[in-house]
Amino acid sequence: MKITFLGGTCAIGKSAVAVKTGETTVVLDYGVAMDGVPSFPMHIAPRDVDLVIVTHAHLDHSGAVPLFHVSRPIPVYATPVTFDLMELLLNDFLRLSGYYLPYEYLDTKTMFEFSRPLRYGEKVSVKDVEFTLVNAGHIPGSAQVLLEAEGKRILYTGDINDVDTCLLKGAFRDYGPLDAVIIESTYADEEHPERDDLEKEFVESILEVVEGGGKVLVPAFSVGRSQEVLTVLTKWRFEYPMAVDGMAVDATQIFLKHVDWLRDPELFKKAVRAAKWVSGWKDRRLLLKKECVIIAPAGMLKGGTAVFYAEKLAKSGNNAIYLVSYQIPGTPGRELLEKGRFVIGGKIRKVKAKVKRFDFSSHIGMSGFKRLLKELEGNPVVYAVHGEPEKCAALCRYARELGLEAHVPKVGDVYEV
Repeated sequence: MKITFLGGTCAIGKSAVAVKTGETTVVLDYGVAMDGVPSFPMHIAPRDVDLVIVTHAHLDHSGAVPLFHVSRPIPVYATPVTFDLMELLLNDFLRLSGYYLPYEYLDTKTMFEFSRPLRYGEKVSVKDVEFTLVNAGHIPGSAQVLLEAEGKRILYTGDINDVDTCLLKGAFRDYGPLDAVIIESTYADEEHPERDDLEKEFVESILEVVEGGGKVLVPAFSVGRSQEVLTVLTKWRFEYPMAVDGMAVDATQIFLKHVDWLRDPELFKKAVRAAKWVSGWKDRRLLLKKECVIIAPAGMLKGGTAVFYAEKLAKSGNNAIYLVSYQIPGTPGRELLEKGRFVIGGKIRKVKAKVKRFDFSSHIGMSGFKRLLKELEGNPVVYAVHGEPEKCAALCRYARELGLEAHVPKVGDVYEV
């Protein structure tokens, strides 16, 4: 069995891996990188691919999958939640970036016609390959892939989170004996704060602003983070108005359709009932006249309705902008966090509002990685992907300390299992 790394090595974006057996070629994820003009993983001819498995809907894992359906139909496996979220994200991607993409709406339509929805734990056989999807704890519907062929067992984690959040249970980790592990390494050398402490600090910080007569903007990713923030506020009995805007509204509707995939469906439904769902500019202007918290994409302030709110709220020290995700260098969110500056009315201005970041990560942290590696059975070879070079190197270091063989692959590298 051969593993070829097509993308997502020593970087975040373009996640893609091909596993080839004597009879079958399986592609695990096929994503895009979104730094300016979209870029794609290493090419693999659709005629050589038997099936594609998508771990979750984020575009860095799913955004290039329709390429396989330009010339021929190939079955695509994922959870039902992932397919619904992919439809939302891919349609938006085509709307914003269609000029740069080598596929069209028709190709995504073909892809969905050949979708094969799976529940966690459901075993599938294709030729000489068997595989199962298990919970990854990253976003609703996210999965890890356990793949068996030729007497070997491979784990591909995709993006993984090992701790319980308000929205999801932590990742499944009872893998059994393995021969190879392809694992993300986004935060391999960083610890995340204790979840309860983080939630308490976050809610108290918002209360302080709102009770002082101000408004709080929480720029958040549409899929996962927005709903997590809303559920956290509801869990801690936040009694002031909460509003959700932008594509987060559409993503929340999808989650409502799949509440049985969530950790606490009743808490989530309660959060949805408590929130104001923004549907237009009249709603947005009315919101700015009251003390409230506004949850809106984009999470790094690169676009979306969060930019409108940030421009308005930035001018007063009574208000706050609380970031809840990693801010990539060069993004407006990173500039705001590090230098307290934001583009207002076309000019870079100093922000008067309070600015702070809360680490609501949906990725596993350093101690989680060490625990996961220590628990692995079967002396597997470890391949670190989906992280900056130093993160991948750190993860390999932990693995080698446990006596495991470990590699940081490059794009195009082929390994035999």
